[in-house]
Amino acid sequence: MRRVLDTNVALYLLGGRLAEHLPEGEYSISVITEMELLSYPDLDEAGERAIRNLLADLEIVGLTPEVKERAIGLRRSHMIKLPDAIIAATALALGAEILSCDARLGRIPGLVCRAPALKG
Repeated sequence: MRRVLDTNVALYLLGGRLAEHLPEGEYSISVITEMELLSYPDLDEAGERAIRNLLADLEIVGLTPEVKERAIGLRRSHMIKLPDAIIAATALALGAEILSCDARLGRIPGLVCRAPALKG
C-alpha cells in the first residue's frame, strides 16, 4: 500500500513517539513536508542529519500540476491551511493513504486518513 506521511507523523517518527512501527509499504512525502522539517530555526546538526536520513528513504513528491489544482480546490472548499491542502492533495493525487494526526484531514471526502497511535 502507498502512504503519505504528514509532517506531524514524520516528526513523531523522528522523535520516537509512535507507539508502533509504521506498516510495511511504499512511503512518500510532499515537498512541503520536506521544507517544513528542514526549516525549523532551532534545528541542530544531529537533527538535520536524522531528517535527511529519513528523507533518503522516502519519495519526495513535488508540486505537479495535479497536486496544485487539487490543493487549490481543497483550500477553497475545506478552509484548511495551504500547506495542509498541498499535503492532502499529494495523497489524493497518488491514490495513497495519508498518515496524519490532523483530524481536519480525516474529514476530506475521498482522502483515506489514518492517525497512528502515539506513546503515552
